[in-house]
Order: sequence, then C-alpha cells, then structure tokens
Amino acid sequence: MEKPLLIKGGSHQDHRGNLKYNNTFDASLIKRVYTISNTQDNPARGWIGHKIESRWFSCLKGSFKVSLIAIDDWETPSINLCKNEFQILNETFDVLHAPPGYIFRLEMLEDDSILLIMADYALGEVKDEYRYDLEYFN
Repeated sequence: MEKPLLIKGGSHQDHRGNLKYNNTFDASLIKRVYTISNTQDNPARGWIGHKIESRWFSCLKGSFKVSLIAIDDWETPSINLCKNEFQILNETFDVLHAPPGYIFRLEMLEDDSILLIMADYALGEVKDEYRYDLEYFN
C-alpha cells in the first residue's frame, strides 16, 4: 500500500510581498477542490476515508493537524491502528497526499483556519466514502 507523503512547498518574500509555492506537487490528477473551516466549538472532524480515492491537503490559513490511518477492514476496522500525524501550516504551500486505503481526521489548531482539499474523482463519480465516529480509534 502506498504511504502518505508530505510534499514540501516554500515561500519567498521581497519588497513586493509574499509568494507561496509548491513546484514539486503534480496537480494533474485533481478533479475537484473544496475548503474546510471548522468551528471553535467543533475543531475536529473525521474519520472519513476512501478505498480508491486519494486526497491532498494544504493549509490556506492558520494550521491543521491531519491524522491518517491505513484501514485493515472497512466494515469493522481495528480500533488500535497506527496513526500518521502531520501538522500543516499556512507559512509554506506544503501538500499532504493521503493515498487510497486511508481515512483522515482533521483538527483545526488555530481559530479561523482554512484547509484546501483536493480529490482525484469528481463528486458522485464513484461510491467510495467511509465514515467512523470521531472517537472510534484509540
């Protein structure tokens, strides 16, 4: 199974302002984009995942913790599966790739944070969404 990958971006500042970039991220597979902003009362959402779809995450404002778990059984996953945790900041244009076979949990670390999410399938193109309770995994 493919592993999650953090694709590092960068930033540049000069007298004209700031530039954030990611020159190594290949966006050719992207078919859909959306943003998520959690509330202060509900700073985390998840667990949501996909057997065949990929997701890419990048923070546009503030910061997020993205937790990823490779699922062993989609109907009744083990509760003690290993979590991969990544902190994504808005200072650089890092992109986190969650390959097929993973579920994710998104936690806002700063108020008013905004997370960009990209998908490789159009909405409704495949039936491939699995949801688990936020507290399901230890």
